[in-house]
Amino acid sequence: MKDKVTLITGAGRGIGKAIALRFAAAGAKVVANDVNPDTADATAKAVNDDGGQAISIIADVANKMAVQTMHYEILEKWGRVDVLVNNAGVEPTGSILTLDEWAWDRTLNVNLKGAFLCSQTVGRDMKEQGGGVIVNISSIAGRAAGLRDRAAYVASKTGLVGFTRECAREFAAYNIRVNAVCPGVIITEMTAHLRQNEAQMKKWLEDIPQGRLGEPDDVTGLVLFLCSDDARYITGQAFNVDGGKVMS
Repeated sequence: MKDKVTLITGAGRGIGKAIALRFAAAGAKVVANDVNPDTADATAKAVNDDGGQAISIIADVANKMAVQTMHYEILEKWGRVDVLVNNAGVEPTGSILTLDEWAWDRTLNVNLKGAFLCSQTVGRDMKEQGGGVIVNISSIAGRAAGLRDRAAYVASKTGLVGFTRECAREFAAYNIRVNAVCPGVIITEMTAHLRQNEAQMKKWLEDIPQGRLGEPDDVTGLVLFLCSDDARYITGQAFNVDGGKVMS
């Protein structure tokens, strides 16, 4: 990944931050995007303090103008984008009968529309430069039924798997590969409230053959591989990273 310009959305914490650090260690030039300036700057600082190259850009991926402005800033700095990791996501809770319309719209806009806007904007330049790689961070919730009180999240992540497949089909002609990674329950800030439920934790662990929850670094290795030349004949696929768990 040496000198590959890599844009990671939602890189301020959790899986996104772990991906940024892993790619920087592999020699990539990292663009850490987030809506929170403090966390985005902290990720970029961590990369730079460790001898890597990173910048932070604050942008809401659900907003087309913000995405395009972010892209222009990257081109001004490094001239291209070689890798796009669509990781930004939100996860509101609530049953279908009580879920607020704003929460539904925000979830679909960030998790799914954001991936579309970034893939479209960056994909146009990838086409002109002769290729690139896109990885969408979905979820095992997007591949099987069963995540209580997360209807908007499940809908967005299911849509992201379908979008990955169709994007890969269309972009293949331009030497752009597109894949999805579908983590299980990963120990991050986003899942902290879920892990406070002891009964839920017990049930999860019983359903995971490896007997533990995942950590961000359990995801980053696969993302790095999919963005490398070793994965040059892999596109349009969705890979679970879940310790063997089968959702039902």
